[in-house]
Amino acid sequence: METFSSMTMTALDRTLVAGDAGRVTCERQERPDPEVPEKGRRRTFTAQYKQQVLAVYEAAPDGEKGAILRREGLYSSLITEWRRARDAGPLAGLKQPQGRPAADPRDAQIARLLKEKAKLEQGLAKARFVVDVQSKLQALLETISESADIEPGSKS
Repeated sequence: METFSSMTMTALDRTLVAGDAGRVTCERQERPDPEVPEKGRRRTFTAQYKQQVLAVYEAAPDGEKGAILRREGLYSSLITEWRRARDAGPLAGLKQPQGRPAADPRDAQIARLLKEKAKLEQGLAKARFVVDVQSKLQALLETISESADIEPGSKS
């Protein structure tokens, strides 16, 4: 029976003694790149590419279909979606762009004009307020002037 008096074996010591059974010594193992890859972009496919992949996929035997998807980097859900689009009409679905439709330039012009109208209405409201204040001030000054004219005349 072996006893260890003051010697403690760590995991690192055991690795050095036993060696790494899964490590191949002739290959140099590189560290993975620590940089975070940039955000991936959404791929787009042309109608011609979709037709070609559908033709190859549908012609392949059942065991080969997965290999085609892996080779092309596609999911089976895309094949299903492309089939539905193809069957909806004579390639009508495949040629339709996906995503949000382009903005109408008239909408931008309408928004600009509405903003300009609101600004002009605000300016008009300020001008009307100033005119109202000026008319009230003029009426007040006339009242003060009339009362000043009456006072000196009453003493005579």
